[in-house]
Amino acid sequence: MLKNWRALLYLCLVALILAACSDSEEGTEEEEGDVITLEYWQYAFDAKVDLMDELIEEFESENPGIKVEQTNFPYDQYNEQVAVQVPAGNGPDIINLFYGWVPMYVDSGYLQPLPQDAFPHEEIEDEFFPLVEATKLDGEYWTIPTAVRTLALLYNKDLFEEAGLDPDSPPETWDELEEYALELTKSDDSGRLEQSGLAWEPAQQGHHWLRDGLTIQNGGQVLSDDRREVVWGEGDAGLEAFKYWLSFPTDLNTSEVGFFTDDVTAFMTEKAAMNIDGSFRIGTLQKDAPDLNYGVAPMPGKDEKSTGASFWTNGITADVEGEKLDAAVKFLEFLTSKEVMEKWLDGTGELPAREDVAMQDKFTEDEIYGPFIESLPFANAHFFVDETKERDLVIDAADRVLLEGMSPEESFEILVEETQALFNEYWSER
Repeated sequence: MLKNWRALLYLCLVALILAACSDSEEGTEEEEGDVITLEYWQYAFDAKVDLMDELIEEFESENPGIKVEQTNFPYDQYNEQVAVQVPAGNGPDIINLFYGWVPMYVDSGYLQPLPQDAFPHEEIEDEFFPLVEATKLDGEYWTIPTAVRTLALLYNKDLFEEAGLDPDSPPETWDELEEYALELTKSDDSGRLEQSGLAWEPAQQGHHWLRDGLTIQNGGQVLSDDRREVVWGEGDAGLEAFKYWLSFPTDLNTSEVGFFTDDVTAFMTEKAAMNIDGSFRIGTLQKDAPDLNYGVAPMPGKDEKSTGASFWTNGITADVEGEKLDAAVKFLEFLTSKEVMEKWLDGTGELPAREDVAMQDKFTEDEIYGPFIESLPFANAHFFVDETKERDLVIDAADRVLLEGMSPEESFEILVEETQALFNEYWSER
């Protein structure tokens, strides 16, 4: 019995030793095969999330030593999550953010400049559309985009025909846009709007249309060349653009804030005949309104060519270093490649950020995307010191006229003063 017990004990010890050796060998193999894991964050927009999942799979197959994990948050929670997680060291290694947030992220210490050996300034400025320079601060590029967006006129061809308008001849000038909006508007006997000739929402793309479209088309300028002074109120151009913008819900009565929920819903449900919107909306229309018969045209203009532009852009967070930084750079190079930009256009409707990719015939001659791309050479991306606050100031300016009865002149003067105050605060702390 004793001998059997000793034999059993001996066998157990041998088994433990062999297991330990096996674990040690496996541990060595795991160390030798260590994988660098990158955390990538972007906001929860279905088309982008799905496409990024596909791109991550492709990138990982080409780079077996790197794993990328995608995390998403609703748009209205995004900055809050960044503010909580990044300082605690729990946030992303690579982050996708709206370009108008970049100054705030830089000042908060969330980002590091893009390594110039991988992203030379000369190469960025030679190959990408000039609007990407909106994220160049203190002589550094902090982010790089895969895609950009411009604004254009979306119009319902069926409603054009119903109103006796040529669906192949959309408005090209300010005056024509007013005329078409009037022709396409329907109201009941009490004056209640039933069909809006032009959807109108300051909180959506309306503030971009006013600032970077109408103002510059009218020969005006919003900011000084050094981006420190708000020159919007100098001369008559800015005020005239503001009054023209407001004429649709006031003098013309073709538009209404919140009509059929918002401008996008109104256009998709054929309650609005025209809308100023971005190229990113095409994917939504294809998915949610596949039978909508619509066209796209460059923004109706005046003295100068201009359209509003914006983009979401990718940056590397401040504490990423060493091998992880090398992996992050490799992923950013992948996201800004020609192949990915073409897939991004197909999957999301956003336009390639590189000129040579966007200006290919297959894109410029496209019936839907062509008008957006045609506008890229003269598209303007406003330099925001605080995108949310600047948007809200435009909304407030409209509300003072529409809801409080203030004159456009007085409301615009307040808008300029309050915007300048924001810029003064920003530059005083740099």
